[in-house]
Amino acid sequence: MSSVCVNEALTDDELRWVLSRLDSDKDKEVFGLVCKRWLNLQSTDRKKLAVRAGPHMLGRLASRFTQIVELDLSQSISRSFYPGVTDSDLAVISEGFKCLRVLNLHNCKGITDTGLASIGRCLFLLQFLDVSYCRKLSDKGLSAVAEGCHDLRALHLAGCRFITDESLKSLSERCHDLEALGLQGCTNITDSGLTDLVKGCRKIKSLDINKCSNVGDAGVSSVAKACASSLETLKLLDCYKVGNESISSLAQFCKNLETLIIGGCRDISDESIMLLADSCKDSLKNLRMDWCLNISDASLSCILMQCKNLEALDIGCCAEVTDTAFRDLGSDDVLGLKVLKVSNCTKITVTGIGKLLDKCSSLEYLDVRSLPHVTEVRCSEAGLEFPKCCKVNFSGSLTEPDVLL
Repeated sequence: MSSVCVNEALTDDELRWVLSRLDSDKDKEVFGLVCKRWLNLQSTDRKKLAVRAGPHMLGRLASRFTQIVELDLSQSISRSFYPGVTDSDLAVISEGFKCLRVLNLHNCKGITDTGLASIGRCLFLLQFLDVSYCRKLSDKGLSAVAEGCHDLRALHLAGCRFITDESLKSLSERCHDLEALGLQGCTNITDSGLTDLVKGCRKIKSLDINKCSNVGDAGVSSVAKACASSLETLKLLDCYKVGNESISSLAQFCKNLETLIIGGCRDISDESIMLLADSCKDSLKNLRMDWCLNISDASLSCILMQCKNLEALDIGCCAEVTDTAFRDLGSDDVLGLKVLKVSNCTKITVTGIGKLLDKCSSLEYLDVRSLPHVTEVRCSEAGLEFPKCCKVNFSGSLTEPDVLL
């Protein structure tokens, strides 16, 4: 019986089918070690690439991996390298990786508006761009991206302190399919910019304006009205100008809201939170309202009884909350909470925690730090039984889940 050569028996399409059946990236790399033909097939089939390289190597990679759609050049804060990604690198990437849809440049502090201009000129298919903490960027670079990347769906600009309302206006005029926008710490953003943004970007699902201290009720209300059917996540941490008007607008228009972060918005009170609980009772999953000092048992009880799909709740430092909020739960009320943070709610006692545990069999993380009436000893003396999978943070020694960040 004569032997059969695999390379003669199988066509390129058949070998690509074999490659597609390999699950791990390691197995796919091994596939490419068989021979030059298989290496070429493996290279042209690859879609994702994470690299640390200069212009020359990036050019060689672009020639080899011609179908890359996702490129990750992000740097971690603890393991960044010098000089890191530069404008020259972005020029090579823009010319060589024409199929790119996802580009991650998180914490690449060396790039400037010149590099972003290269992206805007060449990467017309780009849908996701993360330039968070690229601190040299300004409106000029972002406007160039908006000018060329009309299909942009997600843009992350956290920590880009020179970004102003002008960038939001550019996005509104050209990127009408934008669904996710991260502006954390962009303190030059104002209500006017948000109002301009949603004139053209009405499909926004996720908006992060944490620590945008110049944003207030007018801007949030504009977003709520314009993106009523699409908005699912809104983050307003430490936006101290945001008050009840914003929450009332969300309650009135945004029936699909799943995640709301309003920690540090100290002017928000029970009235608007109760409206929100009633309006978003079927959709709300994650709610953070620590340091909302006007929140009391009335609104918390309303949230617990109405929002049956709530999975994570943070009411830390809401000093007016007491055991009453938990005692109001009826015999038929079953909570799906997985994460609950009540740290520094000094009026809560073991009695309230016990009542809560009766209703929360799926609890995975409970933060009871700085509760003078709720200590590990007192919980043991009261015979409290926590769910087996639940981590109870009495002293701050446990890693917190990031669901409410």
